[in-house]
Amino acid sequence: MVAKPTLSRVIVLGSLLLGAVAFAQNELRETFFKDADAAKAAADAVEAEWLAPRSYERGMKEYRDAESGLDRGRNIDYVRSNAAEATNHFKTAEEAASLAKTALAQALKSRQDAANAKAPELASELWQEAQREFASAIRSLESGNLKSAKRQEIEATSLYRDAELVAIKAQYLGETRQLLADADRRRVGRYAPITLGKAKQLLADAERELNENRYDTDLPRSLAMQANYEAKHAIYLSEIVLRIRDKDLTPEQLVLAWEEPMRAIAGAADILPDMHDGPDRLAQELVAHIETIQNDNQALQQENEENALRVADMEEELRVLDDRLGGATAERAALVQRIEAQARVKEQFEQVERMFNAEEARVFRQGDTIIMRLVGLEFDSGAAQLKPNNFNLLAKVEKAIDVFPRSELIIEGHTDSHGGDDFNQKLSQDRAESVQQYMINAMRIPSYRLIATGYGETRPVASNETETGRQKNRRIDIVIKPNLDVS
Repeated sequence: MVAKPTLSRVIVLGSLLLGAVAFAQNELRETFFKDADAAKAAADAVEAEWLAPRSYERGMKEYRDAESGLDRGRNIDYVRSNAAEATNHFKTAEEAASLAKTALAQALKSRQDAANAKAPELASELWQEAQREFASAIRSLESGNLKSAKRQEIEATSLYRDAELVAIKAQYLGETRQLLADADRRRVGRYAPITLGKAKQLLADAERELNENRYDTDLPRSLAMQANYEAKHAIYLSEIVLRIRDKDLTPEQLVLAWEEPMRAIAGAADILPDMHDGPDRLAQELVAHIETIQNDNQALQQENEENALRVADMEEELRVLDDRLGGATAERAALVQRIEAQARVKEQFEQVERMFNAEEARVFRQGDTIIMRLVGLEFDSGAAQLKPNNFNLLAKVEKAIDVFPRSELIIEGHTDSHGGDDFNQKLSQDRAESVQQYMINAMRIPSYRLIATGYGETRPVASNETETGRQKNRRIDIVIKPNLDVS
């Protein structure tokens, strides 16, 4: 009697059969598609999908047909033939794309520059026109018509560069242009012609600078900011003039309005706002009051320093007493030495901090390390040469360094994010070395104590999205690593 197969046996046998089929199919795929997969990967590596679209798409069609034939169990020769055709097309695409990267290099570079300037969003029409021309150049090159491809590349390059410039102007000048257009609609020129004319001239100067050198944006950005201020100022002045003309504000009311901010400041300072003969006397009193506050702060700082010295003396007396009693250990002595060193560094830091005002440098600590951020040190845009007006600040830096004998000094150069990475890196290094050389020559600081390092745009301290942030990022930091063994 023959045993009937049970359901469980059928399921097991079916699973084994399906597994064997799947295994066999995977083996076939690996065999037939090995060359095609390698050719496709090579084509993808050189961006053939858009630099050689015709050959790449032909390869993809044959590739998909081969996959479909294998999945549907079609003749092995059919699958092998499709995979081989796909391999050939991908290889052709790779060669064409590699040629495009060489033959159309100028257009590719200008395209990337325009994209970095946000031309697709800020100059969309020019960008689309450039894209169409570049696509035509690719088609011509892929068809073997090098002459047409080069002609179309020149046109595409010109369009990309135009789009880039329009985008850059939109970024830096767009807000000011809108302000001036608003001012013209409100006929501001009739009531504040001098201020509005100044704003328009500053905008024209900014645009001229961008036309001459679109990549050196520091000066145009500064001019645009000034133009922005003058445009807003002109709108404000025109509103005042209109109020006077329409008798909403009399000349007397205007003067009183101008005096009000000074009255508020005087009240906060507990000073009688006496302006019976004009604001000059009150202004002098306010200046004297501010100077008194500054002097009081200095006195408090000195008192804190004296207290710190007294604490240090007491710690020294404690150490001496411990020695006399024979209770001092090596660990305690080391601890006392460390406390003394830290107290000394604190005193030195506070001494250096008082040497600079807010417009010259910001001095702060990171542990025992002292950092002098030279906010008042200025370079011409794109230049690394020190200017004579920096020498007074550097003279103060020399005195600050003398406070830390035999310390290690690191001069760090930093830039904002505008400009290329390589350019910013070199510029920051050149500026750091310029300061280093000045210290060696003018300050007579031994070269072995000085390290100059440029970090480019890699270490921002503020956002590069605003002018204020970018200004903070363009800086020279003097890093002082005190010798804690120096007493």
